[in-house]
Amino acid sequence: MSAASTDRAHETILIVDDDEGVTQTFARMLRMEGYQVRTAMSAETGLREAAEHPPDAIILDLRMPMVDGLGFLRRLRSHEAQRATPVAIVTGDYFLDDTISSELRELGAELKYKPLWLEDLVGLARTLLKVTH
Repeated sequence: MSAASTDRAHETILIVDDDEGVTQTFARMLRMEGYQVRTAMSAETGLREAAEHPPDAIILDLRMPMVDGLGFLRRLRSHEAQRATPVAIVTGDYFLDDTISSELRELGAELKYKPLWLEDLVGLARTLLKVTH
């Protein structure tokens, strides 16, 4: 393991996406790069996970049933301890309403579009984690 991946072993990324295929693929790619990864298949589970085991960064799907990514982000930011957690919203929706993209930015989220390839995902993780270091 290189020094860079040894450093990453202490950095935890939470992936919240209702699509198990996406969640498992992202988790596998990030683990290959040396990150600790936790996953959640719903916003509710993700919020609970973030409260119980605060991650260094969160990669979040926008379109999920029940509570979507925006709802997740609003609730996450309402907790003092989670206001500064770096978050990236990942979506396949290329036609986002301007008010939604504005609110995502106001809530401090990076916005990325699917598909994300390995180098895109790793670059995103590095960008998010740079904010915390």
